[in-house]
Amino acid sequence: MRPSTFLRLTGFGLKTILFRSRKPILGTVIITDKCNLKCKHCSVNNITAVVHPYEQIKNEMQQLYDMGVRILFFCGGETFLWRDNDKTLRELVIEARKMGFLIVNVVTNGTFSIDLPEADLILLSLDGDREHHNAIRGDTYDTIMRNIQNATSDNICLYMAINRINQSTVRNVCITARDTKNVRAVSFNFHTPYPDTRELALSKEEKAKCCATIVQMMREKVPVFNLKSAFPYLIDNRFPTPCHQCLVIEDGKLSVCGRCIDVPGLCNECGYFFVAEYTLLFRGKLRVILEMLRTYLKYV
Repeated sequence: MRPSTFLRLTGFGLKTILFRSRKPILGTVIITDKCNLKCKHCSVNNITAVVHPYEQIKNEMQQLYDMGVRILFFCGGETFLWRDNDKTLRELVIEARKMGFLIVNVVTNGTFSIDLPEADLILLSLDGDREHHNAIRGDTYDTIMRNIQNATSDNICLYMAINRINQSTVRNVCITARDTKNVRAVSFNFHTPYPDTRELALSKEEKAKCCATIVQMMREKVPVFNLKSAFPYLIDNRFPTPCHQCLVIEDGKLSVCGRCIDVPGLCNECGYFFVAEYTLLFRGKLRVILEMLRTYLKYV
């Protein structure tokens, strides 16, 4: 992370904590919900299968920037499916840079060529070892690993959603992140149970076991892009939701925290690690603050 970026984000955090501000800092633009996969845990793919046009996305990016957002994510669907005539995902990342966003990240399922060195991080979904990942996402594991090996930059962060199917493979994914070229770190979420995927949700005991495994991996020097100081809150779902410092915009609709905020009761079962981390950070939890500073300086 550039020193100037670090100082600006630190300043935002201090003002938010001191003045209890709800001003946003992190924003996500859903550029399409079109996806080439039908993953067992996903409730938001191909609802419309619309690829939103460049000018609309550019306007939404500007809207978020004007609201104070400085950390931007592009999400789908599958982001690498996005195209508007001759413009591809790269043009969106470059435009975000020009607007002034300090950190620009992309989320992908990894089944397309990963040629995007302009992004700070490419969060790439890998949901277990070959057997368990393919059970969730179809026969894609080998394609993803080839694309990682052939990537043009080392800005990849593996991104695992832990559920009842793949919970036994947390260690496998950690080792893969540690030992694979072009992978900078691994980041985790627990499955957030939309009504149609409730059977995949973990129990409190299962969450605790997974967190214990992640902590052990941290001790073994695996590059984990999560904060262990937030784990007790995640296990018990006792972190405050929604995160008012995070926004999502999709086809003109602006949501606080995420799209799932519209599902009654779902915030109480949130499994998103970043939501816990950011809400605890902006509540002034000192251990979370110190750990986040170390983690972002190391991996972003």
